[in-house]
Amino acid sequence: MADFVRGKNVTKALGEVIHLPKRATDVIVTLIKSAVANAKIKGLKEESLFIKEIHVNEAKTLKRSQPASRGRAHPINKRSSHIHVVLGEVANTDTK
Repeated sequence: MADFVRGKNVTKALGEVIHLPKRATDVIVTLIKSAVANAKIKGLKEESLFIKEIHVNEAKTLKRSQPASRGRAHPINKRSSHIHVVLGEVANTDTK
């Protein structure tokens, strides 16, 4: 998912990601919308923003266990990740 949106315009990336049948789409859409909202607070226009960098790194794994028969336990690893997004601004935004 990160490779799919990297380098694209923000509005185009949001429009394309919403229609993909992947589990990570909701998380990516929420993250991009949050980054755009932060950029608007800093005075940047949404039309001129593009996704400059996006990285998904492994985070801490929560280790749990599922009880099984005969007093045994099966391990369960609940994995999580850190996603970092950097937005860039296109220098020329003239529209005709």
